[in-house]
Amino acid sequence: MSFSVTEPTKGTKWFAGILVIGYACITLVPLLWIVATGFKSPADSIAYPPVVVFEPTLEGYVNLFTDRTRATPDMIEAAGPAETWYDQIARERGTVISGPSRYGERFLNSVIIGFGSTFLCMVLGTMAAYAFSRFKVPLKDDLLFFILSTRMMPPIAVAIPIFLMFRNLGLNDTHLGMILLYTAVNLSLSVWLLKGFIDEIPIEYEEAALIDGYTRFQAFYKVVLPQAATGIASTAIFCLIFAWNEYAFAVLLTSGTAQTAPPFIPTIIGTSGKDWPAVAAGATIFLVPVMVFTILLRKHLLRGITFGAVRK
Repeated sequence: MSFSVTEPTKGTKWFAGILVIGYACITLVPLLWIVATGFKSPADSIAYPPVVVFEPTLEGYVNLFTDRTRATPDMIEAAGPAETWYDQIARERGTVISGPSRYGERFLNSVIIGFGSTFLCMVLGTMAAYAFSRFKVPLKDDLLFFILSTRMMPPIAVAIPIFLMFRNLGLNDTHLGMILLYTAVNLSLSVWLLKGFIDEIPIEYEEAALIDGYTRFQAFYKVVLPQAATGIASTAIFCLIFAWNEYAFAVLLTSGTAQTAPPFIPTIIGTSGKDWPAVAAGATIFLVPVMVFTILLRKHLLRGITFGAVRK
């Protein structure tokens, strides 16, 4: 029995293109609205009906990165002329900058914890997936199910035991504690995803390398890893996204030293209540590292798909 593949008609292509563009527009509207709100004034950010056309300002970003205090016109005049553009923006709102905010520290904590846990997940997950894929591990199916079951529990179900354990071990509100926790949570995802990719790599490649005198580690490093590049890249993206956006554990286990940006952004308070432009500015900046990381790994995804010989 033979099957013939017919080319889609021109109308079908147009219809599919319209659907893709429409879906992209719908999904991008909230993101674009957040970005736009970061450049609005506090009055425009809460205006009803919503303001679409507005005069952009950097007040939200100034409020995000600085702490300000109310000042009377006499106090502002006594302080002398503004030395910087952001000081001028603050004074136009009847405030003076008292120092930098803690958003920069919280953002750096997110970078350290998110990328640190992703790196550990890739190292440990790749080795574990290779072992499950290539070796006869006792009770392999049971172990794989046990690893997967760690993702079935909601975070709140284990939050209190983890809090007590971290407090006794001195890991509460530390970078190391959060990196280890996020690694433990995301490791099951990395093992299962990477095992599927490694299973698709023919074992004959490694056997040929071993015959040529390679050690098992050399065969793993020089043969398996390049072939599994697409799986490693995609898994790293998922692990980073889960660690980057995690909120529940960050709220419970951090408060100062290791607090990340997600629990900090909702606490941004302006001089007259919630400062929505600053919140939107913080959310916009928070999106950048993941977007850049995904764009950079996109090249590795394409390279991994086309790398190597024909698979069996």
